[in-house]
Amino acid sequence: MSVGLVIVSHSSGLAEGVAELAAQMAPEVRIAPAGGLPDGGIGTDFEKVSAALSDADTGDGAVVLFDLGSAQMVADLAVETLGDPDTARVVDAPLVEGAVAAAVSAQGGNDLKTVVEAAESARGSSEAAAAEPAGSETETTDQVTRELELTNEVGLHARPAALLARSLTGLQATVKIALGDKQADAFSVLGLMGLGARQGDKITLLADGPDAVQAVERIIELAQRNFDE
Repeated sequence: MSVGLVIVSHSSGLAEGVAELAAQMAPEVRIAPAGGLPDGGIGTDFEKVSAALSDADTGDGAVVLFDLGSAQMVADLAVETLGDPDTARVVDAPLVEGAVAAAVSAQGGNDLKTVVEAAESARGSSEAAAAEPAGSETETTDQVTRELELTNEVGLHARPAALLARSLTGLQATVKIALGDKQADAFSVLGLMGLGARQGDKITLLADGPDAVQAVERIIELAQRNFDE
């Protein structure tokens, strides 16, 4: 089981689209869209959101993301009427970025609190826009550094970035990916996407910690498989 996601939107198409995107990066996470009115019109419906909450929570809780203010009110009401409101959290975060970050975190087996924090990390300016200058951290003698060329068709776009971040789950390592004058935390899908790494680009892997070598090996193996494209 894992923490589930509920996508609340005024548009059924938008809710389903965001859920579909997030599911591509987190295939084992239950993601339930709750968009539009029962007659197909624009709006949010309490019964739809309540049903989605029930569907998304398989035992580890659910995170609810929304598009506009009135959707938040409906989401809050649906959570408040649960038998145990603490099993779900409504998060104020950018809908797409927050859903992606939360889905990847849930796929990694994190608890409700951690998944909420992942979604909240996308609030305001995304991690992708805040890529650090390469070399901004002091290298240590224990750092493992490798360079590899991206040969997969889409580079480090959404799905490959999610696979890379998930591959590091459970490792005791700090891992950065550098491209040119930018670098990103390898555990951050949004940060990796923000690098804009494309097919043919050469990226640098920088890892520290007890599992640094294993972390680099996992990334290289993924790249050699073209991220299973």
